[in-house]
Amino acid sequence: MKIAMVTETFFPSTNGVVTRLTHCIRWLTRQGHEVIVIAPDQGVGAFAGAQIYGIPSFRFFLYPNLPLSLPGRKVGKLLRAFSPDVVHVVNPAMLGAAGVWFGRRYPLVASYHTHVPQYADFYKLPWLKPALWGYLRLLHNRADLNLCTSEAVRGDLEARRFRNVRLWKRGVDPELFGPHRSSETMRLRLSGGEPEKRLLLYVGRLAAEKEIERLRDLLTASSGFRLAVVGDGPHRPELEAYFAGTGTVFTGFLHGTELAEAYASSDVFAFPSATETLGLVLLEAMASGLPVIAAASAPTREQVAEGTTGFLYEPGAADGLVRAAQPLQDGERLRRMGAEARAEASQLGWDEPSRQLLELYRQAILERELRRAGTLKRKRINKAANKNQ
Repeated sequence: MKIAMVTETFFPSTNGVVTRLTHCIRWLTRQGHEVIVIAPDQGVGAFAGAQIYGIPSFRFFLYPNLPLSLPGRKVGKLLRAFSPDVVHVVNPAMLGAAGVWFGRRYPLVASYHTHVPQYADFYKLPWLKPALWGYLRLLHNRADLNLCTSEAVRGDLEARRFRNVRLWKRGVDPELFGPHRSSETMRLRLSGGEPEKRLLLYVGRLAAEKEIERLRDLLTASSGFRLAVVGDGPHRPELEAYFAGTGTVFTGFLHGTELAEAYASSDVFAFPSATETLGLVLLEAMASGLPVIAAASAPTREQVAEGTTGFLYEPGAADGLVRAAQPLQDGERLRRMGAEARAEASQLGWDEPSRQLLELYRQAILERELRRAGTLKRKRINKAANKNQ
């Protein structure tokens, strides 16, 4: 199969969307499928056997770490030259709008990964939410098939009149992430030289909507905690100022084995964001043998079992996080929960979500063929009716 992906973000950027795409592309190319990726230009021409076509990019002031591209005719030219069997537009918004416009002549899949309308509240633009939902619905409903990453988001999208929505299964790499990656050197680094304290870990983009500030409540409530923040983003300077004096360690981005060591060398994964569509970092932490303490959003509830693999708190409660964290002092309980988390996450991998994606592409192709056949049939009926008149 010839597969064209048009995505707002790709390697070497670091986020959950890129993680999912890169694993699936590796699997697809190993199976002999031909893949091209059209993405904001970052100077990378190929990945795992897939050709990358960079579109001129710019930096948006709210997200200077994330290159963005405007829609343009080059996307259409690349698609016509490649003549794909299916086009997959990932998170259509800017560049993806061109992917939808020019990709609709082919079987078309669109996938929804980011609750952009919810971010409007954090940037003091709540009046934009209805327009954002309307725009995203318009783009997605031009696709033959829409994908999302959790049942909660699927229900939300369907309630907002997104059509033909399917769940794209979650995955994690249990060989890369695991307790065997634990490192005393890494723990010393993350704990700021106090490895005997309970080490909390956050991994992800540093942005206002992630609500990372909430984690300071834990450090204020107990001197027995240390916090390490792995990642980068536009909100980092504000966070470093807010956590000044708490001993919090900011590492910037970590990748590969170094990231796996950070997970496995910590005690608890802390995830205060309530705006996620899934949160792959939760699965990476669980695969590493970490119990989770997280805001109780609907997608998070699909991954974290309260009292078994983690603790959930209501994000609207003023002292919810501190109360939920009380059992974190029990080291033996944390070890049991970490083992449960590892056992659950280690059953997952990336082969099954990748295999499912290929089947979803085939469904989109079939949907297009059936629609075309139905259109031809209607035309014949109308032609026959006009003759009879």
